[in-house]
Amino acid sequence: MVFRGRFARSIDPKGRLLLPNEFREGMTKAQADASSAPGSFVLTTYDGCLVAFSPEDWAELEKKFMRIPNPSPQVRAFRRLVIGGAETHTPDSHGRILLSPDHRAYAGIEREATVLGLVDRFEIWNPAALKASMAPDNLAGVTEELAASGIDFSL
Repeated sequence: MVFRGRFARSIDPKGRLLLPNEFREGMTKAQADASSAPGSFVLTTYDGCLVAFSPEDWAELEKKFMRIPNPSPQVRAFRRLVIGGAETHTPDSHGRILLSPDHRAYAGIEREATVLGLVDRFEIWNPAALKASMAPDNLAGVTEELAASGIDFSL
């Protein structure tokens, strides 16, 4: 399952968001042989947005959290935010998901949202918050950090 691109979406009065067709098709194909419902995913809160994981990736993340023997107060708070904020979603027949009031409030999503593909997961953002997160000041030093990780991104 590969997620790419940026998609502007409206939130309907009931709080539903239409997922990009490319994302729905990819999720359904990837999960055809999996134990989870085709097209389902786990949506959680993190970094001021909503982050969607495949059920398999989410299960692996939960296992990793459970292996921490005596987590610090910060890790426990992080676990409450991420694990406690997780909800399983399966798009309806029209490709929509119902964003819970808690999720909408956390991400500041009201009438508009941006769905952003990040290869192995996707995020759902308040458009203004996404724009602010990608401001030039927030990107200072990124090429150096990427280069240190072995990614040459010189244009």
